[in-house]
Amino acid sequence: MSDSAKQLRILFAGTPDFAASSLKALLDAGHNVIGVYTQPDRPAGRGRKLTPSPVKKVALDNDLPVFQPLNFKQEEDRQTLADLNADLMIVVAYGLLLPKAILDAPRLGCINVHASLLPRWRGAAPIHRALLAGDDETGVTIMQMDIGLDTGAMLLKKNCPIIPSDTSGELHDKLAEIGSAALLDSLPGIADKTITHEVQDDSLACYAHKLEKAEGQIDWQQSASDITRQIKGLAPWPVAFTTLNGETLRVWYAEADMTASTAKPGTIVGTDKKAIMVASGEGTVRLLKIQLPGSKAMETSAVLNSKKELFSDGTELGQS
Repeated sequence: MSDSAKQLRILFAGTPDFAASSLKALLDAGHNVIGVYTQPDRPAGRGRKLTPSPVKKVALDNDLPVFQPLNFKQEEDRQTLADLNADLMIVVAYGLLLPKAILDAPRLGCINVHASLLPRWRGAAPIHRALLAGDDETGVTIMQMDIGLDTGAMLLKKNCPIIPSDTSGELHDKLAEIGSAALLDSLPGIADKTITHEVQDDSLACYAHKLEKAEGQIDWQQSASDITRQIKGLAPWPVAFTTLNGETLRVWYAEADMTASTAKPGTIVGTDKKAIMVASGEGTVRLLKIQLPGSKAMETSAVLNSKKELFSDGTELGQS
């Protein structure tokens, strides 16, 4: 790491676990983090107790000043940030749109660790959308922020192949690690102003819309490959679902068998030790991890040991 990168006065802004990984990496590498911005504490758990974000927990564990403005519409909040006299602000899944006054406050502006290979998948849910679309690869882009939504110049990219078994949760963890490393790699060039700024090609951009719970409903008329992409792309949230005897059955993991089936889509066509086989519009879906109402998610093998009678051949899923 260059001396100039070590000397940077860095503000960090982020909220979830993905961002906490980058903050930990900065601190472990000995960077000078002078303050941390994160979303206000939110109610969580059954008791709806106000809970600090993962980023706030890391900040407090390291005795860093924490700032939690609701937004930056108040002049007081803008001035507080400006008075910190930062050289650089690093933004990772913060959850707030930053106005121009904030983007311009640090001497070197604001950079973002974004979980896609920009310009593909700008927006809130790039990891999930890459899986749902059947992309072969994704990655992380370190980007100079501007007033657009993930439209700024690209400073550094690191690729990550998407393998067939990946869920959003697993891909999230891989990209958090890749993002942390990419961030550290980018800082010397940012500090020395030697890093290349590559303008995005807007014509290649896709918008990664925020996920909605309703997207989890399985349409068994779709192909087995499309359904399994949906299931993996929505695990661990919001989780794909269907109905069994009028109750919600959540599906956490599945594989596609493209062997043709003549059964009506949504019909259980068999079970083995590991899976429940369900006919789809094209091929069969092997349900490998499921969640019955009032229960936790379990390997299908364990469910079949005690509740096999629920999944007899000919049972139709998705019937209200």
